[in-house]
Amino acid sequence: MNEPARPASRGVEEEALKKAEEFVEQEEGSANHLTGPLGAFVTATAVAMSVFHLYTAYAIVPTQVLRTIHVAIVLFLVFLLFPIAERYRHQVKWWDWVAAVVPVAIAAYIITGGDSFTDRNTLPNNLDLMLGLVLVLLILDAMRRTTGWIMPVLVVSFILYALYGEQLPGNWAHRNYEIGRLVGHLYMTLEGIFGTAIDVSSSLIILFTIYGAFLQFSGAGKFYIDFSFAAFGGKSTGAGRTVVLSSFLLGGPSGSGVATTVTLGAVAYPMLERAGYSKDAAGGLLAAGGLGAIISPPVLGAAAFLIAEYLRISYLDVLLMAVIPTLLYYLALFLMVEIDARKFGIDDVAIDAIDSAWNLARRYWFHFLSLVSIVVFMLMGFTPVTAVFWATVIAFVTSFLHPDCALISRDLFRGRGPWGPLLFGSGLVKALEAGSKGMLTVAVTCAGAGIIVGVVTLTGLGLKFSAIIIDYAGGSLLLTAIYTALIVWVVGLAVPVTASYIICAVIAAPALMKLGVPDFAAHMFIFYYAVLSEVSPPTALSPFAAAAITGGDPYKTTLQAWKYTMPAFLVPFMFVLDDAGRGLLLMGSVKNLAGADWGSIARVTITAALGIGALAAGIQNWLFKKTTWLESGLLIAAGLALAYPTASADLTGLALIIVSVTLHCLRGTSRRADT
Repeated sequence: MNEPARPASRGVEEEALKKAEEFVEQEEGSANHLTGPLGAFVTATAVAMSVFHLYTAYAIVPTQVLRTIHVAIVLFLVFLLFPIAERYRHQVKWWDWVAAVVPVAIAAYIITGGDSFTDRNTLPNNLDLMLGLVLVLLILDAMRRTTGWIMPVLVVSFILYALYGEQLPGNWAHRNYEIGRLVGHLYMTLEGIFGTAIDVSSSLIILFTIYGAFLQFSGAGKFYIDFSFAAFGGKSTGAGRTVVLSSFLLGGPSGSGVATTVTLGAVAYPMLERAGYSKDAAGGLLAAGGLGAIISPPVLGAAAFLIAEYLRISYLDVLLMAVIPTLLYYLALFLMVEIDARKFGIDDVAIDAIDSAWNLARRYWFHFLSLVSIVVFMLMGFTPVTAVFWATVIAFVTSFLHPDCALISRDLFRGRGPWGPLLFGSGLVKALEAGSKGMLTVAVTCAGAGIIVGVVTLTGLGLKFSAIIIDYAGGSLLLTAIYTALIVWVVGLAVPVTASYIICAVIAAPALMKLGVPDFAAHMFIFYYAVLSEVSPPTALSPFAAAAITGGDPYKTTLQAWKYTMPAFLVPFMFVLDDAGRGLLLMGSVKNLAGADWGSIARVTITAALGIGALAAGIQNWLFKKTTWLESGLLIAAGLALAYPTASADLTGLALIIVSVTLHCLRGTSRRADT
């Protein structure tokens, strides 16, 4: 047995983490770190924002008012926390104050305008037009400050498309829209900036972000990692299994791929290194595990909330649809880890855990309680908003079950020490602050994506684009699905997951639905391929962040991440190509389960698992030993066949597996592949 895994030297570790944080900032923006009275003011504003949204979870706040206030506070904080340029970082200049205050004034104008404001959206007056243009420009700058230039350029391209449609060729053409008509539609209705994306951001995403912050500051994240380390310590596959389980437990509440990768990588990489993983392979596994955070219940990524809103279904239905694909995703990771251990001779590693898994669970069991409660509340008929609200309350109350986890020091209740520092330096205040700050980038992206959606609905671009895709595919569902996946992938290379889902949901999903794919299956297909942006260069933030921690090559790490995730991402084709494949989504809703064909669901799940196993073995060139090129080819072909959910394809896939395994076994035995 090797010596216990130890972290790298402090200097090297801090440098690696610093580099990794740069990739987190690419996803979430390079925020100012403000101190003194200004820092206290920003903290108070962020806390007030979280308290306000927690209040709206129970109080009745008109839709227009909630969305408008949400956008105003988000922009106010963005312009104070994100500098106009890198050289002004950690400073707030006079122009930042102007940019921060103007959205608040615009929000006041909108709210006080009432119904008369929205009624004149087709004929806005001069003041409406001026304020609308200013708000659009402020959103563009806020996106530039938080996510870079790509999203603003994309949004401007859609605006130009609306203004100059008559100059475009063929099916792309439409009549030109005047600036007043366009601004009125984007700014004075609930179809543009204040549309569905901001509705979800203001009512769901921020509440789940606050909930995740409560878990973080109560020590739940540390517990999930420690529990995983203790559960799998001392096995040759323990290092890889630990990463897979930790990423699932840690990623479920966070919903952020990059954050999960960095948090886990800082702790787990020394263990992977001791086990014999190369820098690139370790980084690829960490990134693949982090990617699972975006598709893992009960939080998933921000795009999952948008699915529920676009389809007008319960968020519980979205969670239900994600269950089997998520299990298949982690099955693929587990299989790749198992194959790695045998293929490369991964060593046993003794893991420094603070206690046994049983003792950890016995002492900190309450960290699981709030996760389970979200689903239980929704099964009881609670809305997602009230479910996450009460889950947050449970996370807060149960934190006092252990002194190390209490979000407010018990000394405050005992009258020991000054109450001010005890309260305002508490985990509660930090959680409320982090809850608001953690979703600023997503909220700004939702506002910008709302502009794109507004243009699409105004010009009818979604229907035009769908017709073009189907025309290129010759009416073939398979080719249409492939083209749609490529479009989502290409869009995802440039913009965050949330934005790529929103854009493609309105321009690409209709093509699949025109060919008979149910709306829920089409949107889940779009969602899963939007997630691929996290492991796809040039914006492969999760692998790049992992490479910064491991010291590996970013692009080789990205290829390793592709290797780990590739088997699972054939699964989305199963639920669009045939009716039987919808079983992987559990028929799309809770109410449909009553009449579901469970035999068909079991069959398609088993064949999907077999297909993933065949692909994993074929891609890795390893079954019980190193495979030949013929055996690998047969296994890959079998995996592709099993991904097509028809009886004939399943029989073909099973036959290919039998042939490959037979050839493999007839060649004798070998203990280790060449490395």
